[in-house]
Amino acid sequence: MANPLISVVVCVYNEQDNIKPMIEQIEQALEGMDYELVYVDDGSKDQTLPILKSINNPRLRVVEFRRNYGQSAALAAGIEYARGQWIATMDGDLQNDPVDVPRMLKIAQERDLDMLAGVRQKRQDGMFLRKIPSKIANAMIRRASGVYLHDYGCTLKIFRADLAKSLGLYGELHRFIPVLADLEGARMDETPVNHHARQFGSSKYGINRTIKVLSDLMLILYLKRFRHKPMHLFGGWGVLSFAVGALILFYLLIEKIFGHDIADRPLLMLGLILFMAGLQLVALGILSEMHMRTYYESQDKKPYRVRRIYEHNA
Repeated sequence: MANPLISVVVCVYNEQDNIKPMIEQIEQALEGMDYELVYVDDGSKDQTLPILKSINNPRLRVVEFRRNYGQSAALAAGIEYARGQWIATMDGDLQNDPVDVPRMLKIAQERDLDMLAGVRQKRQDGMFLRKIPSKIANAMIRRASGVYLHDYGCTLKIFRADLAKSLGLYGELHRFIPVLADLEGARMDETPVNHHARQFGSSKYGINRTIKVLSDLMLILYLKRFRHKPMHLFGGWGVLSFAVGALILFYLLIEKIFGHDIADRPLLMLGLILFMAGLQLVALGILSEMHMRTYYESQDKKPYRVRRIYEHNA
């Protein structure tokens, strides 16, 4: 199927019981539409892949990873192999509702949007392990990035294909797709979508993802504010660091001149060491991340390895 109107990308990891019901729901919701279905198996260890391979559906393409690479890599692969003019991304656990896809596509087309994000209504998730961490993460991202969407964790989104393919999803940046879209100058909005309780399998997320958001948020802030002017960040901190260091050294020199023993000032020295070490570690983390992006993009390399592609010809 060449260049359908929309490609529905679904990433799965150990979702064997959800495969057939999900595909049936998508077929019903998109009946009469020109679409393809791209499933990415992210190294599942159960029967997810055999079940996908057994489904004789000419609209279905299955991308098999060699091992588990994570949701960002799976989304990146699904988007790469999608051939549609528009791309919809969904979770494969039956919590997103395919019924929302045609409505979202119509809104995006009528309003000439590049991306339309879903906002889950009446979330059917646990309060302490899912809802509260999600609210904290969403608030942090909105505040820090200046991109004021309400539900960064909702996978259900509609993109123009050219935008989706230019996002550059590495590491675990799938949480920050709206911010990455904003960096590309995308016109975007959000709309309420359905959300259902998980029926089969177990969630792959927990409260620890809020901690991961903090580290990834530092990279996103750098990309948003300083990627075209890194000297404004590193130069400013460098001048401040130099000034603080010079003042401390001058203070120690004066102490020495007046005959005071500076060996009994461990807290002063410790503070200086910790400050410099922290600054260097943050800079090293950002530079390492940027080096990874340059490595992949300059050589057209991917942060995942596909074993093979399965599809049934009509």
